[in-house]
Amino acid sequence: MNILVTGGAGYIGSHTCVELLNNNHSVIIADNLCNSKIETINKIKQITNKDVLFYQVDVTDRQAVESIFSSYQIDGVIHFAGLKAVGESVEKPLEYYYNNIVSTIILSKACIKYNVNKFVFSSSATVYGENKVPFIETMDLLPTTNPYGETKAISERILMDVAKVNKNFSVSLLRY
Repeated sequence: MNILVTGGAGYIGSHTCVELLNNNHSVIIADNLCNSKIETINKIKQITNKDVLFYQVDVTDRQAVESIFSSYQIDGVIHFAGLKAVGESVEKPLEYYYNNIVSTIILSKACIKYNVNKFVFSSSATVYGENKVPFIETMDLLPTTNPYGETKAISERILMDVAKVNKNFSVSLLRY
């Protein structure tokens, strides 16, 4: 499969890329490098002895995302790109809402337009709010306690709503 990994140069994204490549998938990485380093791309190649396609783009840039989707037959998206610091999200809520939610909307639209039906979203356990631990998937989601968590909860709702009206669109939510 050809997998687009947004945020693929980050910690979790890069480890995921290594596993995908080691399992004979092709990887296209889209990362603006705001939370990662370009050297990671070479490390992925060294570890796997395989090539990856890398685009230094921000996935809130609709034209950049469209260019990637129109250039390749993408089979699935794993969306790790996003701002991720809880404390910073309290200080800069508009940046978090814009970056994290707009990127999810743009990627979802591209998936529907280009018939990409597999979408894995890097969410967060913050969507469980003040529930008692350990969290379990069947718990009700309680109000989040910070803008970062809210962006994850909103993005989850967006993806689930898209999946409701696009029956072939499969969404997996990673809440770690």
